[in-house]
Amino acid sequence: MRITRSAEHLSVPLSVWSLLRLHCVALLCLMSLPVRTDDACPSSCSCARDSGTVTCLPDGGHTDLPADVPTWTSTLILKGRNISTLPQGAFTVNGTELGMTTLSLSYNGIHTIEPYAFLGLSRLHLLDLSHNHLETISSRAFHGLLELRSLFLNYSLSADAAAQLSGALSAPGLRNLHRLELAGNQLKFIPMERLDLYNLHALVLINNSMENIGSENISSLYQQRRIRVYLALNPFRCNCELEMFYYWLKNSSQCQDAERVICREPEARRGIPVEKLREEDVDCMNENLEAVSYVFLGIVLALIGVVFLMVLYLNRGGIKRWLNNIREACRDQMEVYHYRYEQDSDPRLANVAV
Repeated sequence: MRITRSAEHLSVPLSVWSLLRLHCVALLCLMSLPVRTDDACPSSCSCARDSGTVTCLPDGGHTDLPADVPTWTSTLILKGRNISTLPQGAFTVNGTELGMTTLSLSYNGIHTIEPYAFLGLSRLHLLDLSHNHLETISSRAFHGLLELRSLFLNYSLSADAAAQLSGALSAPGLRNLHRLELAGNQLKFIPMERLDLYNLHALVLINNSMENIGSENISSLYQQRRIRVYLALNPFRCNCELEMFYYWLKNSSQCQDAERVICREPEARRGIPVEKLREEDVDCMNENLEAVSYVFLGIVLALIGVVFLMVLYLNRGGIKRWLNNIREACRDQMEVYHYRYEQDSDPRLANVAV
């Protein structure tokens, strides 16, 4: 009986000990599994922690945004991943901000940038969105980029996106923007409402479709002497409407590639640098005077023609008599020649008869 009680008393601690052993084994198994930390490199990317650079290329079918960007990342490069949309907070990790300073998203086929897409990147200095297919840009797309210095949108904008870009660039947070690149977008106008609202130092507009720069923009450039503009490879129409731009180009050093700003039209001035034109080529007053002179000459000739016709009409009777007299004189003269011909048609026949 005692032995039985002893066994019963011992059975309780043995069961507890077995349970503890099971818990320990499970804990060891969990500890042996690979656990991802915030400092680990994403599986589809290559990382250089010394420089803080994370590069994500299309490898192994990964074509979306990496959701596990390390917190130590200072430069993130995403390329060729077919990212169609940048949603709100696309680069936040568990709602926390990243200390990223450079973000390159070129060649990703991006179509849409939604509001607050770059939320959490308040320290970002450079944003490269070149070589995408942007069709929609929210007016709050760049909200929160308080320290952004450089924005690259080369070869990326559709006509709709170019029209929407003006509202997106009006965000108060972009007051520190120093460099804006918009090359190769077939722009016909500068997609900014007022240049004097920005702290720009460089505006790149090369290889677009601009035929002229608006007078309001020229006035802003005169006021904002710090801005440097690049305008090569645009099809400028060199007529009198280019007058204000012509004088700005000659008298200001703000255009860094002025020697490459070439006339496309008219044909007579094709290939000539705008700054090499003569003043009379872009002088609207001379052009207007020339047009007026041609009009005046046409009017004078028309008046002379009218006067001549009136003189003919008023003297129609005398002119008719004069024409009749000439006709009669010509007929009389022809009859005399005809009579003489009949009388002496061939003098040689008369000699033979004799």
